[in-house]
Amino acid sequence: MNVMCACTPSKLITYILPGWEGSAADGRILRDALSRRNGLKVPNDNYYLVDAGTLTCEGFLAPFLGQRYHLSEWASGNHPAQTPEEVFNMRHAKARNIIETCFGALKQRWAVLRSPCFYDVKMTTLIIIACAVLHNFLTMEVPDDLLDTMVVEGQELGAEDDASNEPPEVISQVGPTDAWTAFRNNLAIDMWDSYH
Repeated sequence: MNVMCACTPSKLITYILPGWEGSAADGRILRDALSRRNGLKVPNDNYYLVDAGTLTCEGFLAPFLGQRYHLSEWASGNHPAQTPEEVFNMRHAKARNIIETCFGALKQRWAVLRSPCFYDVKMTTLIIIACAVLHNFLTMEVPDDLLDTMVVEGQELGAEDDASNEPPEVISQVGPTDAWTAFRNNLAIDMWDSYH
């Protein structure tokens, strides 16, 4: 079963969509998540980091294809990044590693998520959502939990300084755009400049 998930740097799950068959394309799941009434909300001018299975488009930045990406490829330190795209991918992978850590914590906490599930899809979906809710509760209420070693200091849930009560304009569809590709390219160049 495919599970789409978004989380904060402090590993609070902000959106979870279980239930898609394992062979479903990431882009298809993302389009579904955005189209739902209570779906994924991405305020304009904000973005999520996504894996290589998703296109770079408004609100979603994927790594550069054909470049080193996985953290293990830089682990030895003997092969520093050689291009702006590699620097971007290295930093993208480090930041995106938070979601992998979040999934690891979920599986570590609840054995039901570590083994094949023999419930029907609806029940399995509810179990996954319940585990995510309990994960958030523990993350907020037990900050010294051994499974949650990457707590971001000084960050409070809902601490945005927005005086208006207006809901933000959100992205409602996905599709490749030249503007977001250029944004990613410029971001890579800025990262490259600061890397040297």
